[in-house]
Amino acid sequence: MGMAFIIIIVALKFILPVLYLFFPFAAGWGNFILDSVDGDLLIPAGLDNSLYQNLDKAADWVAYLFMFIWGWRKPIRREISIVFAMRTLGQVLFFTTQNEMVFFWFPNLLEPLFLVYVTIARFKGWRRAQEIYRQRIWLIWICILVYKIQDEYFTHVGNVDRTDLLRSLLP
Repeated sequence: MGMAFIIIIVALKFILPVLYLFFPFAAGWGNFILDSVDGDLLIPAGLDNSLYQNLDKAADWVAYLFMFIWGWRKPIRREISIVFAMRTLGQVLFFTTQNEMVFFWFPNLLEPLFLVYVTIARFKGWRRAQEIYRQRIWLIWICILVYKIQDEYFTHVGNVDRTDLLRSLLP
């Protein structure tokens, strides 16, 4: 069960991003959820932590690449391109140094931007998405920055396992 389970989860991490091109809302949120729990699934299933870290970061970059490809045809092409380039630099630095701290300095702003935009489009329509995004751009970016700065800090600087943290807080 262990190896087959690991293969399925890892395959999903590389397949879901391709689906961004066809089902950006469902695939984007599905991959976000999978990326939030994959370590809690894969490491107990027997995947070595250092191998997991490298596979996870490679799968993350594939997801970023497909967000970039998706965004290239959208009105937010400029923002998508900038945050994709920034995170790609962080990915390159991580793979060359294996230092997670680079992710704090080059945060993943691309995924929350993508998810916010496709969520607006899903519920308000693709024609209105850009208008709504532009009307609320400051609020959206403040929320993205606050969320990602704390997320990158806890994940890559403090190395806080949120699952363990939640368990310790619950009675």
